[in-house]
Amino acid sequence: MSTSVIGIFIGIFLAIAAILGGFGGFLLALGFAVIGLVVGAQIEGRVDLGSMVQAGRRRG
Repeated sequence: MSTSVIGIFIGIFLAIAAILGGFGGFLLALGFAVIGLVVGAQIEGRVDLGSMVQAGRRRG
């Protein structure tokens, strides 16, 4: 199992622990899953968030 998939599961479980039920809970779980995916991809080296932050600073 890749680190990104583990990150998604961790995000989903954190969202379920934070809020149970309802459409808002579903959206929160989806948001946490996306955050977990991005963090997992960063750990695996597939995404470089540091360069994205620096590029944003250069524009401003």
